[in-house]
Amino acid sequence: MHPTDASCVFCKIVAGTIPCFRLHDDDQSIAFMDINPANEGHALAVAKGHWPTIHDIPAEAIGQVAATAKRVATAVGKTLSPDGINLIQANGPGAAQSVPHFHIHILPRWKDDGLHINWHPQPGDMAAIKAVYERILKNM
Repeated sequence: MHPTDASCVFCKIVAGTIPCFRLHDDDQSIAFMDINPANEGHALAVAKGHWPTIHDIPAEAIGQVAATAKRVATAVGKTLSPDGINLIQANGPGAAQSVPHFHIHILPRWKDDGLHINWHPQPGDMAAIKAVYERILKNM
């Protein structure tokens, strides 16, 4: 049995109390169309259990949600032939997570589609990168 939250919109979709355009359903995950799409074909791969962020979800459940995202991304690519596809997984308000339930966005992209979620890589300060690397490594 998966943990649930009666107030969570994704838990309600998993339970079938809110309808969706369901693309996939297995023991650990579901996928459905996003009803507030950023682009045509925008879909979500969602954990069946209520785990708000990557910090809460078991590793095996992440693996199944990722496999579902891959399956949906492949179907979206074959169907819409986008120029690219972003897989986006946000955690917490600072990352603009809109629903506190682990999910991955499958977002078809076209050149000049007007979405501003990408960044332009700039060379970093190697000393600063090394310093934060050493700090992170202590928590691995």
